[in-house]
Amino acid sequence: MKVLERIALVDRIGRELQSRMSYTNIDVYLGAYGINTKGVEPSSNSKWIYVKELLANADESLVLSIAEELDLTHEFSSSTPKEATFWKAGHFKLFLSHLASFKSNTARLQQALKKYAITSFVAHEDIELSKEWQIEIESALHTMDAMATILMKGFKESNWCDQEVGFAVGKDVLIIPIRKGIDPYGFIGKYQGIQAQNKNIGEVAEEVFQTIVKSAKTRGKMLNAISNAIGQSTEVEDATEKVILLKSVNNIPQEVLDKIKISVTENTVLINSKTFINAINELFGIYSVEELKVGGAAKENVWDDDIPF
Repeated sequence: MKVLERIALVDRIGRELQSRMSYTNIDVYLGAYGINTKGVEPSSNSKWIYVKELLANADESLVLSIAEELDLTHEFSSSTPKEATFWKAGHFKLFLSHLASFKSNTARLQQALKKYAITSFVAHEDIELSKEWQIEIESALHTMDAMATILMKGFKESNWCDQEVGFAVGKDVLIIPIRKGIDPYGFIGKYQGIQAQNKNIGEVAEEVFQTIVKSAKTRGKMLNAISNAIGQSTEVEDATEKVILLKSVNNIPQEVLDKIKISVTENTVLINSKTFINAINELFGIYSVEELKVGGAAKENVWDDDIPF
């Protein structure tokens, strides 16, 4: 692993632990890997930076082991699948299992889901002709965060669709049945699913997002994906849209809000946009998080000398 590649991987570990754990849990977690955290004080009020400092001199094999346990896909170990090129980095990865005859509408659903920081795999659209299609499907199945199945006439009879569902069941990921004429059956019969009849693609995409963000299996990854999308955004309108999404979500963890705040202060496009800062401060206000001001500094308190003591 080259130096810059190591720095990038440690950075990803830091951001992941920041979103998942408290300082105490970080110490316990890294201590289990033999990293001495006793008496080490963070140089800044950031769990992300704290983790990077602790891992600065750690062995490469240890860094790789931590990354693998955290499901951070990388290409430096044969035991970890190389990140599939069809997933958008940092987004929530959703496999769309569908019949070939429904590929056009499935591709439209794929486009609609981008609004929610969901990158999705549509086999008949995403597989390059020069690649072995079965290998690509297997790669998507191994690296997905969840699966949505479009249940319609012929789905049960499709060997590929049924095997894709079986893989998801075995992997124990969230499965979202989208009911388009057929109800969930077999191992996925316990899921009520989304009724797609008489709904447009946008409405189905919204329900898929709400299902993902409410499930204990996927809530953390979905919130992480949205916060990543905000921090990486180069368009104010896109980032503001993601903030509006978060306002529809209840009980956002403090770690996620902290991560967003750090990423926004590091994003010159967003931190200098009055429109975006107003939007993010509305979200912060709901959770009593200190507001930001255009340019990056925290909003200063305004004192009135005439207030009676």
